Amino acid sequence: MRYAYPCVLTPEEDGDGFSVSFPDVPEALTCGDDRAEALAMAEDALAAALSACVHCGEDIPAPSSAAGGQELVAVPSLVAAKLALYSAIRAQGITKVALAARLGVSEGAIRKLLNPDHRSHISQVEKALRAIGHGLVLEDRAA
Repeated sequence: MRYAYPCVLTPEEDGDGFSVSFPDVPEALTCGDDRAEALAMAEDALAAALSACVHCGEDIPAPSSAAGGQELVAVPSLVAAKLALYSAIRAQGITKVALAARLGVSEGAIRKLLNPDHRSHISQVEKALRAIGHGLVLEDRAA
């Protein structure tokens, strides 16, 4: 899955800044003094809301296509990789203990690997994805 979600930038009533909301992730709300700051804050808000899904054991919502006037906001690549791993093990019914056994690491290491808020090496996430028959593809796009 591609972890890039459409957002709506709404000018504030007083004309000072923008508020940001995500139709697919209603918990992700933020604002900024200008368009650029609002979009930068949107990335953080989106990552935090999707991380909350992981911490609560919920499914990650699928992003819809951007409609007219919407901007696409992606989470940082490491967060996207961790969300992909989390979603894949949920879909396959693999436990943290089972994944740890496949990788020859502790369950605690897997908990850290699945935690979007914990710093990990992306190569470790890629190794875990390969262990469950998945891979990771990064793409770039114009800002």
